[in-house]
Amino acid sequence: MALDLDTDRIHRLLHDGARDKIYPGAVWAVGDSRGTRASGSTGVLDPERPDEPMRSDTVFDVASLTKILAVWASIGCLVEDGKLQLNAPLGDLWPEVSEHQLAQVTARHLLTHTAGVPLRANLKNLYGTDPQDVRDGVLGEALHRPPGEAVEYTDRAALILGYLAEHLSGQRLDALAAERVWRPLGMAQTCFGPLSPDAAARCAPTELDDGTGTHLKGTAHDFSARLLDGVCGIAGAFSVLDDLATFLRYLLDPNQPNASPGFSADWIKESLQIHTGELAPPRGLFWYPAPGTTPEADDVWVHYGFTGTGMWLSLRKDRWAALLTNKLYYSRDREPLTRVRNEFRSLAFA
Repeated sequence: MALDLDTDRIHRLLHDGARDKIYPGAVWAVGDSRGTRASGSTGVLDPERPDEPMRSDTVFDVASLTKILAVWASIGCLVEDGKLQLNAPLGDLWPEVSEHQLAQVTARHLLTHTAGVPLRANLKNLYGTDPQDVRDGVLGEALHRPPGEAVEYTDRAALILGYLAEHLSGQRLDALAAERVWRPLGMAQTCFGPLSPDAAARCAPTELDDGTGTHLKGTAHDFSARLLDGVCGIAGAFSVLDDLATFLRYLLDPNQPNASPGFSADWIKESLQIHTGELAPPRGLFWYPAPGTTPEADDVWVHYGFTGTGMWLSLRKDRWAALLTNKLYYSRDREPLTRVRNEFRSLAFA
């Protein structure tokens, strides 16, 4: 049975966004626990090649969706394995931080952006370009406020959780995510960059790189990810629409056959609840209520990526949606895409 979707309005919305140069192109899908129910694409892959349309199999730099696809999912595996308790102070299970202020922070603090760690990554300026020096600097950095005091979105939360996942698993984050999440789900085109030349050729270009005079394509836009050889908790993953659909479908139906990542229905349900009490804005575990919605009335959760990506999920409505654009090709101005995202969400979950 098809979802009751006004696909004409979705097509028109996203077509107009490409026409107005909010992004060169976009791909989208909406589905439920049984699979994809509607999808489409609009615009072009690269304005410099106007005859090449955006396609459903275009590879995207998903930016902060890495926080969900790699970090949140891997942390869920470690919770499932009994290797991580969300309320345990990090100093009790991670000798590397035991003498630092981070020792009093918990994984739950990091997942809800209430840890009190600094708000900006600023890794190169503070710690240089050596990945080990960056790691040492981040884990040894002082908190800027007590844990649990305020909700403040910061890339450092995912970076630290990525390091924690590597410590507890004994694997680098890319290997851990691939082994425990992406391969078991059949997400064959999801990986950390830099991409191979063949994959990069299908990749949507992002921002103009001043150093080369060309748009980034197959290399992460996020500077922290590039500084850390392409692999970190902040960003760096690349994916395609079908892989995101597979991932989101699993979140709605963890009991489907032939899908066995290392995190369970309990992890999914716990994550899609408010964990920040009376603090604002409300947060689940990395997921958060979609703008313009409330958990009580709507139960639509979201995470975005800076490059122009986003995915939404509602257990109550048995529905998911994904919208992938390369809006950074034109501008860092968030407002035009914010309007498109909010209208897309309202149409997808009507």
